[in-house]
Amino acid sequence: MIAFGLMTVSMESEQSYLNDIANLAESCGVECYRFIPTNINPLTLKVKGKKFISQTKSWVDNEFPIPAIVYDRCFYGDDDHSKQCIPIVSWLKARPDITFLGYGLPNKLELYEVLNSTVLSAYLPMTQAACNPANVLNELTANKRIVLKPINGSQGNGIYYLKKNNKSFHVKTEKHKNIISRIFPNETKLIKWLQPLISKRPYLLQPYLELSNEELQPFDLRILLQKKMDGNWGEMGRGIRTGSTGGILSNLSAGGSILPYSDWSSSLLPSKKEYLNQELEYILSNLPPILENAFLPLFEIGIDIGIAKNGSIWILDINSKPGRKVILHTQPDIKRILNLAPLLYAKHLSKCELKERKSYYEKTLSH
Repeated sequence: MIAFGLMTVSMESEQSYLNDIANLAESCGVECYRFIPTNINPLTLKVKGKKFISQTKSWVDNEFPIPAIVYDRCFYGDDDHSKQCIPIVSWLKARPDITFLGYGLPNKLELYEVLNSTVLSAYLPMTQAACNPANVLNELTANKRIVLKPINGSQGNGIYYLKKNNKSFHVKTEKHKNIISRIFPNETKLIKWLQPLISKRPYLLQPYLELSNEELQPFDLRILLQKKMDGNWGEMGRGIRTGSTGGILSNLSAGGSILPYSDWSSSLLPSKKEYLNQELEYILSNLPPILENAFLPLFEIGIDIGIAKNGSIWILDINSKPGRKVILHTQPDIKRILNLAPLLYAKHLSKCELKERKSYYEKTLSH
């Protein structure tokens, strides 16, 4: 039996998804263990966590050696526990006796800098670090509308839309599914708000893109790619995420809704639909090899694509630990396939020569 570790920052994280995986494990010749990084004893190399018992379909407290293959589902926050976990995961990734399903991606700015020198550069919004308020104001003066995003952000948290009027500045964000809007009467007031924001955590800035539909709802396309049991990439599904009218986010955590891609694209003119599908095929065929050549092997990628009113197509975000809500909402019948995928790929990895997966692991830890 293959020892397969499901690693999270909290034992309460993604319980339903990880339970579904564990329920299928025995049929794949796999034993499932759950643990958090801080429960590893560095002297004995044993972990206090939970082992899944297939007969009773339950998790029981257990102490076990670090599993040979690990599925990293750690989502880090700004809390002390997350900060403790990060160096431990770095240490695990460096060990030659442990293999990760996927080794993650760097932060959004590093990712942009790599992709911007590839054949996908035309699909990237111009991106730069928000170094200081003066830097932000210069871009705002040049573009009139910009977006600020945390370099290490996820689920749309901490994203701000900024617009320059004649003398005043309009700032908008979304929190707890509510749109929060403020007007700053002059540069001095805006800088007073900006300074603590961008000094507390690193931000990047991008020009604002018109990515809303006829109802002024922000929307994007989420595509899930995963490696299959033979190690080759395959698309698992795609869906349109739509946000609140007048909002800036289409993320489901911000209250977005979901529409099957086929339903949405059926309303397009045939020529526009064909053009869009050709562009998406180009992006999807090029992106995985580019990422794995620049960084380390991956298991899955969630790709967010923006489709602007002028027909331009943009890669908005790439996530190495994607959720499954969009795909399961549009294709509920593939739930078992999605749950089996980590187990089948773990079996594939157990038969491979894995040492080449270990180089440059440091690049992946900021994600």
